[in-house]
Amino acid sequence: MSEEKNITDAEAGLLQAMASQVPVDDFSVSEGEPLENPENKATREQLIEALRTVCDPEIMINIYDLGLVYDIRQYESGNVDVDMTLTAPTCPVAGILPGQAAAALAALDGVGIAKVTLVWEPAWTPERLTEEAKAILEMF
Repeated sequence: MSEEKNITDAEAGLLQAMASQVPVDDFSVSEGEPLENPENKATREQLIEALRTVCDPEIMINIYDLGLVYDIRQYESGNVDVDMTLTAPTCPVAGILPGQAAAALAALDGVGIAKVTLVWEPAWTPERLTEEAKAILEMF
């Protein structure tokens, strides 16, 4: 129950900061449990595919192809850290997407604790879109 309260408090703080249009510096969400056997870690491709299952609900393009994922770090323990951003600090799904990304990663066999941190530097720009996302958005 205390973990749910912490997530709720963190989301409330993030939403309050978004309302004032001030980026939140250290918002992160963790999911999963330590791996018992970290020798069988998920591959980088599996991590990317898991992140591609998380879509921005406003435009229905996944966070990876939108270019919202800045960095994926996988450790010998099987834990994974991801830095991601949003298209704008006032994005209405700011409190949801990082948690969905952490949950998608943690659900993979070969991933221990998945931590997703929301970052604002560098700022997101449309140049970060993959060719697939550009095609969906009809940006040529």
